[in-house]
Amino acid sequence: MSAIRLADLLRAELTKTRTLPATWIALGVASAANTVLGLLAATDAVRLAGRDGPVAIGQLGTLMVAPVYVFVAIAVFAAGSEYRAGQLRVSLAAVPDRHRLAAAKLAAVTAACLLAAGPAVLPGHLVQPVPAVADLAALLTVYLLLSLIAYGFAVVARGVLAPLAVLFVTPVLISPALRGSMPDAVRLLPHEAALSLLGLPADPATALDRTGGLLALIAWAGLSVGAGWAALVRRDA
Repeated sequence: MSAIRLADLLRAELTKTRTLPATWIALGVASAANTVLGLLAATDAVRLAGRDGPVAIGQLGTLMVAPVYVFVAIAVFAAGSEYRAGQLRVSLAAVPDRHRLAAAKLAAVTAACLLAAGPAVLPGHLVQPVPAVADLAALLTVYLLLSLIAYGFAVVARGVLAPLAVLFVTPVLISPALRGSMPDAVRLLPHEAALSLLGLPADPATALDRTGGLLALIAWAGLSVGAGWAALVRRDA
């Protein structure tokens, strides 16, 4: 019997991701949240207390990028849901060439996140007074690279809870706790790098320039995807 074509594997993986309820829930919640935040930022109707007085919502990078941590559930469930009830064994039995399977999974999750990122961020971006193409490109890049980081983490963790919990806790607890004592390390964390790429650093002490933020995110995505690929090829059964 001839090997399954990579195109067929890709189609199967995309179909699996498309039929997961989590995919549509994450997309809907992220899109709605971005729309609400975009409207609040555009109207400047709500300001939050800051160290130097009230701060406009549009200037609070952590808040404005928060919907991405719902969006990454698309990649996390695409990777982690196969470990329930032995589904991965079925995939490995159908595709003994693990490198081909890993390639198909990575290509599928990349394509799915690219396709979903537009509907997730565009509603909130277009309500801005002067929507900029460069800002939109940076935001889409953040959504894709954080999703790839989450994808690799989910494969390594063989589930969905650990990656979602760590990605959520890092900007909420870890970064603020270490920002004063270890700014050089904190600025390289994925969340801080994403804020730097968007030009919305949480603290000037932990800010990178936009290029530095992009390179840091690419490095994290490469490490995470590489670790996930190695885990799928060498460990999982």
